[in-house]
Amino acid sequence: MARWPNRHPDPDGDPITDSGVADTKGEPSVTAADTGAATARDGATAVTGYTGPDPGTASPVHVSLTGDATASEGGLANTGYLAIDRFTLVQQAAPRTPATWPHQVGVLPPRAQSFQHRAEADQLRAAVDSGGTVVLTQVLTGTGGVGKTQLAADYARTAWDNGEVDVLVWISASSRSAITAGYAQAGVEILAANPSAPEQAARSFLAWLVPKADHKPCRWLVVLDDLSDPADMRDWWPPTSRHGRTLVTTRRREAALTGAGRRRVTVGLFTPCEAAAYFIAVLAAHDRHEPTDQINSLASDLGYLPLALAQAAAQIIDADLTCASYRELLADRIRKLVDLLPEPGALPDDQTATVAATWSLSIERANQLRPAGLARPMLQLASFLDSNGIPATVLTSEPALAHLTAHRTPSGARGAREPAQVTVEDTVLALRALHRLSLIDHTPATPHRAVHVHQLVQRATRDTLAPDQHDRLARTAADALIAVWPDIESDTALAQTLRVNAFSLARTAKDALHQPAPHKVLFRTGKSLGESGHATTARDHFQHLAITTRYHLGPNHSDTLAARHDLAYWRGEAGDAAGAAAAFLELLADQTRALDPDHPATLVTRHDLAYWRGVAGDAAGAVAAFAGLLPDQTRVLGPDHPVTLATQHSLAYWRGKAGDAPGAAAAFTELLADQTRVLGPDHPDTLITRHNLAYWRGAAGDAAAAAVAFAGLLPDRTRVLGPDHPATLSARHGLAYWRGAAGDAAGAVAAFAGLLPDRTRVLGPDHPATLSTRHGLADWRGETGDAAGAVAAFAGLLPDRTRVLGPDHPATLSTRHDLAYWQGMAGT
Repeated sequence: MARWPNRHPDPDGDPITDSGVADTKGEPSVTAADTGAATARDGATAVTGYTGPDPGTASPVHVSLTGDATASEGGLANTGYLAIDRFTLVQQAAPRTPATWPHQVGVLPPRAQSFQHRAEADQLRAAVDSGGTVVLTQVLTGTGGVGKTQLAADYARTAWDNGEVDVLVWISASSRSAITAGYAQAGVEILAANPSAPEQAARSFLAWLVPKADHKPCRWLVVLDDLSDPADMRDWWPPTSRHGRTLVTTRRREAALTGAGRRRVTVGLFTPCEAAAYFIAVLAAHDRHEPTDQINSLASDLGYLPLALAQAAAQIIDADLTCASYRELLADRIRKLVDLLPEPGALPDDQTATVAATWSLSIERANQLRPAGLARPMLQLASFLDSNGIPATVLTSEPALAHLTAHRTPSGARGAREPAQVTVEDTVLALRALHRLSLIDHTPATPHRAVHVHQLVQRATRDTLAPDQHDRLARTAADALIAVWPDIESDTALAQTLRVNAFSLARTAKDALHQPAPHKVLFRTGKSLGESGHATTARDHFQHLAITTRYHLGPNHSDTLAARHDLAYWRGEAGDAAGAAAAFLELLADQTRALDPDHPATLVTRHDLAYWRGVAGDAAGAVAAFAGLLPDQTRVLGPDHPVTLATQHSLAYWRGKAGDAPGAAAAFTELLADQTRVLGPDHPDTLITRHNLAYWRGAAGDAAAAAVAFAGLLPDRTRVLGPDHPATLSARHGLAYWRGAAGDAAGAVAAFAGLLPDRTRVLGPDHPATLSTRHGLADWRGETGDAAGAVAAFAGLLPDRTRVLGPDHPATLSTRHDLAYWQGMAGT
């Protein structure tokens, strides 16, 4: 029997001859009659041949039904001869016929169930850009799971169904070889190119896309889906042609993708309405109906990410859950995201990856970009902070740099050694690497919210961490927040962002911020809340902190007692002065027993107990308590200690409240000199003393001097604290009041009217300080002669103060009093 050699078709389609040794094993010749033509069709092989010592003298061997070998389209035909010791084979490829138009190459992804029309689809179909230039190449970019492929498929399907294209080519562009293969397939089908030479076929196809003067123009559309690396498109961009269009989908955002007349279309998340409509449609298709409020809430919980919505809906249907029960599972931070999604074999719409796995390859690619090895640890750190905006300074702080240095992923290059210390420049480049892969949005132009990370990207990233990694990163994020949190919050927008990030961290950190002791960021967050005017929220924050700290550390730990102290203080600031005094009295007994009577924390509690007794109505008792405290603080802490100076401040204040306004003014004058010497003229405590000195001068009868003092204080507070700081706004309030008291009622009205929108914007409409400004505006409106206007303003203010502060709060009672007064003045 003969052993046939391998057959190698020639790239150009010409016949070739291969020879091999024939092993006859001594068998006699075989002769067959009744030969004829051998024909190969649809990829089969036909053989004819003869035997002899050589082709010229051999005796023919006629094999049944042999003859000329002819291959039809797509097949190969073989003919040959067998010599005494060799067999020769000749192979001929069949001629190919170019496809007729219209023709589609590649398979479009199926339309997703309950596909939503989106604004990005209209943007894709716009023929010109904002400058009026005709758009021929568009790049759809966005993070994984936003629906780029579905939008591209919808665009291509619509163009095909409407007869707008003659040739449609859909290519998976996940690698350069895949792009080449896609173009080659198009060349084989459209041009009948040789499939055995893929690169030549690919380049022939691209060349064919260029319009020729003597050829019928072809309207074409090439879609390159899921481009993973812009470098893969080098030399493979379709040509610019007025007859053709190119559409690319990618997670990448490099500038290389948008040059040469290419327009980028950013695909974002679903809008709330789109998300709700999608959920309702998918559930209805399975005869499921859920309350609209639960659907809206679940869409928000999932961050309006289309892929997450699809997979969550599938899980709800398959597991027979409700939106409410699924939300409970989602809120359980112990559960991993992968456990809340369908198994890979049950994913909807022919999806191949769960939300949890969608970004893994992107993270790996980002981590390989320069500076290598930093993108992953940077994303891990950012995954503990606010998804809607992380200050740039937090991620470039010293704790962040130390984390990145310690956990830089090795580059993998043999012999490569990364720099020992990560720099701020390195962190910025790491953020840009994550931005380029659409894993984050990095907007340096908005430094307070420079980094946005989708909440599910954060969760999927945290899910990959071991428990010790999770806890260590949580405390590192807390260290980073504290490192950049200013003592004086002159930038109220930054302070707000830091608080929001601290809240997000507390939710994701679980118990990590309480072990081995409560992290200082927990206390700093509550203090910031109160200082920004949110006393009630600060009270609630410290109530929770006091409970958790007691649970973790016990009732007598210093941190537990500190949390109780802050809770009592902000309870008073929220309007419950008597409750604050009672809480401080109870705390004082526990601190005296657990710490020491002369412990600084015990002395501070004595101070605050005296203060809230005064606020609760016992001004004389407050004076006596402060007078007894001052020598103990001077003995223990020294006369120039800030806490000792604070007690002098409180003693002077309550002297005035007890009826000795001149004595208060004199005491504040003496204190101001000491604070300026010890703390400096711009220290917040020094500025507070100037504020109170101005007030008590006015209360002592010199309203003009008070107005002048407030006018001098205001620019200093604006410079040191910023124009929106609550203390700056308080100085404006004081200036307005004493301007009126000095005889300029109209000026007071104008000043209060200018202050009110700023306080409303910064503090909110229900903040006690905002309500106080409304009170002052109403009162001085009456003093200008507009009694009816005062009545209307007080009538509008009273229900708001009652709702916010309660009917028995002193400020509420004051509003009731003044309303009655101006009603009398107006004759109503």
